[in-house]
Amino acid sequence: MAAKKKITKKTAKKKSASKKPRTRKVGEDESNKGKGLKQVALDSIVAVAKMVQKTATGGGLPEMVMPQRNLSNVTYDKKTGYFELGDNYKTRKLDVNSVKTFAQTLRLMSLAQDMVGDADFATKREAYYVSKNWGEAKFNEQRESDSVLDDIEGMFSLKGVTRETLRFVPEEHGGSVVGALTVIDKDPETGDPIRSDCAAMGSGAYTVPSSVDHLGFETTAEFIIAIETGGMFQRLNHHRYWRTANCILVEMGGVPTRATRRFVRRLSEGLKLPVYAFVDCDPYGMCNIYRTLKVGSGASAHINAKFCVPNASYMGVTPQDILDFGLEDATHPLLPVDIKRAKDALKNDPFFQAYPAWKKTLKQMLTMGVRAEQQAFAKWGLNFVIEEYLPVKIKNAKKFLP
Repeated sequence: MAAKKKITKKTAKKKSASKKPRTRKVGEDESNKGKGLKQVALDSIVAVAKMVQKTATGGGLPEMVMPQRNLSNVTYDKKTGYFELGDNYKTRKLDVNSVKTFAQTLRLMSLAQDMVGDADFATKREAYYVSKNWGEAKFNEQRESDSVLDDIEGMFSLKGVTRETLRFVPEEHGGSVVGALTVIDKDPETGDPIRSDCAAMGSGAYTVPSSVDHLGFETTAEFIIAIETGGMFQRLNHHRYWRTANCILVEMGGVPTRATRRFVRRLSEGLKLPVYAFVDCDPYGMCNIYRTLKVGSGASAHINAKFCVPNASYMGVTPQDILDFGLEDATHPLLPVDIKRAKDALKNDPFFQAYPAWKKTLKQMLTMGVRAEQQAFAKWGLNFVIEEYLPVKIKNAKKFLP
C-alpha cells in the first residue's frame, strides 16, 4: 500500500488562491443556440404536420421516418469521442396497425408546439396524464408515452432539437455538486443573475436543474470528480475533500441523468477541466455508468453529441486496485448478470473494442471473478479513500483508463 500523504487545508487554500478563476458568463453560445432551436422545433413540428395533411388529403398513407436507437446502429471514433448514429432508420406508416401510435405521436407533437410557444413545460409523467383526455388515443402506461416521445426526439435530433427544446423535462433531479464552483443562474421572472457558491452549501449541495445551457460558471478548481454513489459523495463532501484537492465533486447517483451529463460536459469544455470518474469496480459501473458518461449509449445516440463527456477518464475502482490496495477479502463474486454484461461489452460495444486497455481490464475482472465497491476501502479506515487512495490515483492521472 502507498504511504499516507497528508494535504492540509491551509496548503490547499494557498494553492487555489494563486490561480485566477476560469470564467464563463451567462448568455453565451448555449443560450443563444437555444433561442434559435426554439424556432427550429416549431418549424419542424409544422413541417411534419403539413406533410401528413398533404399525403392524407391526396389519398396516400402518411409516414414518419426516425433513426433506430440501439447499440447496433452506432459508430465510434476516438477523434469524435462519442457514439454517433448509424444509417439505419425506421418508418412509422399510417395503417390499421399503427393508427393509434401515429395519432399519439401527432398529439404529443401538438403538445410540444403549445409548450414551446408558451414557454411552458411538462414532465414526462404529466405528458402521460395529458393523454387521458385524448379518447381512444390515450396512453395506457407511461412507458408507451416515453417511447413515443423518444421517437419524436430522434426524428428532430438531426436538426439539433432535443427533448428539452420541446419543453419536456425529467422528474429526477440532475445530481448534486459541491466544491470550488460558482453557478450563475437567472431569475425566470426578472432575468437578474442568481449566484450559487457550491463551496458555501453547508452540509448540503447544489442541485443541477433539468436545463443547464443558460448557466454560467466561475471556478478555481483544477479538475472534476464524477462519483457514482451518494454515500461516497457525502463522505468526500463532509470532509471537504474538494477544498483539500481544489476540485469540483459531482454525484452521479448511478447512471448520470441527461442534465448531469450536460452540466459536466459544459464545465469540462467551457472551463477546460479534466473529468475523473470514480466508479465501482463492476461491469455495470464500467459498461453502463462510465460508458454512458463518456460516450453515451445506443438508445441515446441521437443526442450523444451534447449529452456526454468525451474527455472523461476512468480513475477507478479497477481490478488492479483490488490487488494494489489489498482488497481481496472485501470483494464480492461476479454474478451471472455481471459476467454476461462484461462479455457483451467485449463482443458488441464499439467503445470497449476501441481500447486495448479496456479489453485487458474487463478480461482481468472476469479472470478474477470478483467485483468491488467504492466503500471497500473502508476496510483500512473510513477515510482511507481520502487520505491515501485518491491522492495516489490523482498523482498518476496520466495512467487512468480512457
